[in-house]
Amino acid sequence: MKAISIGLLGLGTVGTGVVQIIKNHQDKLMHQVGCPVVIKNILVQNVHKKRPIEIDSELLTSSADDILLDQEIDVVIEVMGGIDETKDYLITALRQGKHVVTANKDLMALHGSELLTVASEYGCDLFYEASVGGGIPILRGLVDGLASDRITQMMGIVNGTTNYILTKMSNEGRSYEEVLKEAQELGFAEADPTSDVEGLDAARKMTILATLGFSMHIDLDDVQVSGITSVTEEDIAYGKKLGYTMKLIGYAHREGEKVEVSVAPTFLSNNHPLAAVQNEYNAVYVYGEAVGETMFYGPGAGSLPTASAVVSDLVAVIKNLRIGVNGKSAVTPQYPKQLKEDSEKFSKYFLRIHVQDEVGVFAEITTIFAKHGVSFEEILQLPIKKHETSEIILVTHHASLTSYQQILQELHDLQAVKEVKSTYRVVRK
Repeated sequence: MKAISIGLLGLGTVGTGVVQIIKNHQDKLMHQVGCPVVIKNILVQNVHKKRPIEIDSELLTSSADDILLDQEIDVVIEVMGGIDETKDYLITALRQGKHVVTANKDLMALHGSELLTVASEYGCDLFYEASVGGGIPILRGLVDGLASDRITQMMGIVNGTTNYILTKMSNEGRSYEEVLKEAQELGFAEADPTSDVEGLDAARKMTILATLGFSMHIDLDDVQVSGITSVTEEDIAYGKKLGYTMKLIGYAHREGEKVEVSVAPTFLSNNHPLAAVQNEYNAVYVYGEAVGETMFYGPGAGSLPTASAVVSDLVAVIKNLRIGVNGKSAVTPQYPKQLKEDSEKFSKYFLRIHVQDEVGVFAEITTIFAKHGVSFEEILQLPIKKHETSEIILVTHHASLTSYQQILQELHDLQAVKEVKSTYRVVRK
């Protein structure tokens, strides 16, 4: 075969990794696909900028049309980020008959269905393995490795920034604000960390996972999201006393034909495999009716890990080219979207409240829980020094979200309850 010509959109952290892998692994790629793989053009904002790798200046362009309209370019690799302009670029590329590989989770979460439809119409491949979990082959695992199975649940740590922060808070007893500042100084967190710490980044990844895993079109608005900004070192310390580890968990569950998808700080029992995932690493735990339990683990970001997933998609595109099956891999969702009502979502909950230290207060609290049919799995009560206040930590048995929200409202209205300090989902192995 003739050489496969690549157009690269973006030369940041991941783009630099893609260039390095294609250059340094050329022998491996030749063996895999049977032809040379050549980068013809790279779209950058500033062609004169000094870069961390040596690269022929003739490859650089500031005009997207040099790539999108070049008939010699076979595959467009998008690692520039962004949404609206990037979407237009990729649609143009697909309509020009170019195959597309992207690492853009935001774009795929919001417009993946439209892009895949265009790719199918024009007989092109559109692969996006690197959009979730960096170097972890989770999407290909779902689409290919578990193709014959029926996935019932996926839960995972899919954001390295929040996992780094929570790991440091847990291991070193430090505050959220202190660890966030350190993470920013080390480059693990952005100057504006909102997308990460408020759970939006994880929600976009769970949108992609749920759509593929359940073969059902899930929108970002379907994901219930809460972040880690209100997690305190005291919460984590109490969780430790009860045998739990705090993680920001993306959760997708199918029961019958209905699904729920959420992202929230969650207490995991210490024996859960995800509890051992430290620092910036990611992991996704998948339950299938046939396979049982499997876990995908690895670096969730970084130049070379993410670039490795991008180039793996490139190899898949070229192999499809060789056998003439491009544009056949996109499978439209099999099931219509059916979301669970709050009354159908069940979980255990951790609840930390401050109450007046008086006789009969706990009886009032238990009466509220009993009224809604919710019992306790664990109870911890501690006096607060120099105050006529007690701190009560409860872990419930499974309760519906509807019942639990009603309980929280009634606790807020109870005169003996001074403050509901925090509440989190609980998952045991």
